[in-house]
Amino acid sequence: MAKYRISQEFFPFSCFTPPISEKFLKMAVPHMKTPKFIFKDKELDVSRHEIKSYDGERIECFVMAPKAAGEEAPCLIYVHGGGFVLSAAGYHYKNAIRYAKEVGCKVVFVNYRLAPEHPHPVFFEDCYAAMCWAYDCAEALGIDTSRIGIGGDSAGSTLAVGVCMMARDRKHPVRFAFQMLPYPYLDARNNSESCKKYTDTPMWNSTLSGKIAPMTKADKSRPDYVWYSPVEAEYFEGLPPAYIETAEFDCLHDDGILYAEKLREAGIDVVLNETKGTMHGFDIMQKAKTTKATLKARMAFMKNIFYSDNEG
Repeated sequence: MAKYRISQEFFPFSCFTPPISEKFLKMAVPHMKTPKFIFKDKELDVSRHEIKSYDGERIECFVMAPKAAGEEAPCLIYVHGGGFVLSAAGYHYKNAIRYAKEVGCKVVFVNYRLAPEHPHPVFFEDCYAAMCWAYDCAEALGIDTSRIGIGGDSAGSTLAVGVCMMARDRKHPVRFAFQMLPYPYLDARNNSESCKKYTDTPMWNSTLSGKIAPMTKADKSRPDYVWYSPVEAEYFEGLPPAYIETAEFDCLHDDGILYAEKLREAGIDVVLNETKGTMHGFDIMQKAKTTKATLKARMAFMKNIFYSDNEG
């Protein structure tokens, strides 16, 4: 009998845990290439861009633009998960394509630099640079700067929230329409009840979170550490409305709950979707009934905000 009552629709990933180590990363990451299928969708124009980050180095971004989107389309800045150490997987690209086509927005897909080669705060600064590039080049990219949202799963959620905080504190003119955060990593203390309970769950667990922390070299004494552990921030005012999604059998379950509470206490609107029978990263199973329903919930949230004024 399985230890956790994870739905069978997520098999075989309900039985898989990545062997995270520096040796594994050196072997695996170079082989994680951008899938060719992103260029083959006839409903999308996909362009690749190399943009300059804060330190002069160049990072890769893809812009996924529905052919019917027009010249002033809403935009989602999408930041993939992977524990700050893994490149985007195929399902990250598939989700981004669906967001672009079904929400009717342009998606800026950010391939930020990874730890341990590039420690904190490089990955945050890369994502911030990508947002700034999209904002500054909005006219050329056909983006409506009044309708820019940001989102990402797992560590991508950490990065999305961090960019929201950076934009607020650096007084960037962008006003994010929302933050969209599936199964987010937002509490680096790794001592919540769900972290204590789920030390060996598939796909991700608190044991792996403990292994990742030294690789990122995030220093608690630095003022920018709060980007890495957003629930420890002193204040949350000025952040955008949020969609927060939790997985039931996930060490990060309580991260999402606590962040939702912090935002609500600051008067910020939150949609909280607590999925059941799920583990971290469950949407890797694209055909699962729960995945399909959850993706619809994410997209309904984004559409409601992007198009609410137009429909009023």
